[in-house]
Amino acid sequence: MLKRFNVKNVYSFAAREDGRSEEFSMIAGKVRSKKDHIYDDGKLKLLKFAAVYGANASGKSNLVKAMDLMRDIVLRGLPEGHTEKYCKVDPENKNRPSYFEIEILLGEKYYAYGFEVILSQSRFISEWLVELHADNTEKELFTRDIEEGKCTLGGELTKKGLKEKLEVYAEDISDDNSVLFLTIMNQNKKNLYTKYKSAAALNKVYSWIRNSLTIIYPNQPLSMYEYLSEAEQTEDICKLISAFGTGITHFEFVDVDIERILQDLSLTSRKELLRRLEEQQALIRKTNNVQKVNMAMRSKENFFIITLSRDEDIRCSTIEFTHGNKGIPFSLNEESDGTVRILDLLEILIAGENKTYVIDELDRCLHPMLSYKFVETFFRLAEKKNIQLIVTTHESRLMDFDLLRRDEIWFINKKKNGESDIYSLEEYNARFDQKIDKAYMEGRYGGVPIFSTIFPVGEE
Repeated sequence: MLKRFNVKNVYSFAAREDGRSEEFSMIAGKVRSKKDHIYDDGKLKLLKFAAVYGANASGKSNLVKAMDLMRDIVLRGLPEGHTEKYCKVDPENKNRPSYFEIEILLGEKYYAYGFEVILSQSRFISEWLVELHADNTEKELFTRDIEEGKCTLGGELTKKGLKEKLEVYAEDISDDNSVLFLTIMNQNKKNLYTKYKSAAALNKVYSWIRNSLTIIYPNQPLSMYEYLSEAEQTEDICKLISAFGTGITHFEFVDVDIERILQDLSLTSRKELLRRLEEQQALIRKTNNVQKVNMAMRSKENFFIITLSRDEDIRCSTIEFTHGNKGIPFSLNEESDGTVRILDLLEILIAGENKTYVIDELDRCLHPMLSYKFVETFFRLAEKKNIQLIVTTHESRLMDFDLLRRDEIWFINKKKNGESDIYSLEEYNARFDQKIDKAYMEGRYGGVPIFSTIFPVGEE
């Protein structure tokens, strides 16, 4: 689970006046209500939900993009166009370090992982992984001073045999300021983690970033609908879909030719499909106990399931929905944008443990009451799961103390110089009987548009 995200000199986030980074936190505040909204391990209380508000161009999406940029850098290296992603409001930021750090809960332990990079120069200057303790002490697992070519190991990573191995890997990149140690330690190192259990943190932190942190933009499909293909309780899922007013009463899978799939996909998606097919076929050949593999593929207008069997037979199917009791089938591209959005979001409600979803513009294509009901349903289902949902939104109706805690409401406000500030409603003494949405729209907490006159009164 996400505990905290810190960022500096990235997009519209510069340094605070005291030089510290901007901070977004999922640590619960002093609110006593709605205890079922938090995860409490006896050491720390973490929120399962946060809504981020702000005017257009205030920096809401930049918070999402900053998280995604960090994820991209760790998993794939510095992406195309990274040299322009520093905070441009001050020309001197071009040659200043950009700072990224996440704090996360893995099992029963908390970790902080981060790095500094001069984006305009494609040059990392430091990197660290720290184990955090409940008494506010910490244990450094590794720290890299990349400019000095030094990597210092600590904690569990100094155990005999493992320490010598890691020092070799660190030495190999000691003069390479274009790569991260965490990334290198998760490239073809499966045998290392099998042999040295004390190295697990290096793999677990990377795996959380890769598999547990899901970031979705407004025009990007959130779901590949695996939850429909793998669902054992079809009737229960239909009830959940129907509860959101979609009119859908049933769904089923219908066989289609693979040529139909290829026609629906872009050239890039076709190449991706063929690559995944080859990978899965290789997996089936290598693994004796795997008899078949299901793959989901999503185009702009449709959804497909491809099943590979051990005899290399390929079976393809698509999904059709039934409305009412007339039994007339509808394909995904015949459903409304709002229905497709709900079908996308349902993955969050059905997802397993230890996922953190970050959704930019949750309310896109949704009626205000539907957005409210979705968040309400999330809380009910999240009572039994360690799952988090962080959203950006303009939907002020969610600012309801019957729905949210004060510490679950965040704001991003853009200052006159173009920099963005992140802060929580917890910083204000908002009464629980106060109409928060009204106060927000009146500008009491910032994060709302300020308009100039477009057509001055009295002019003809």
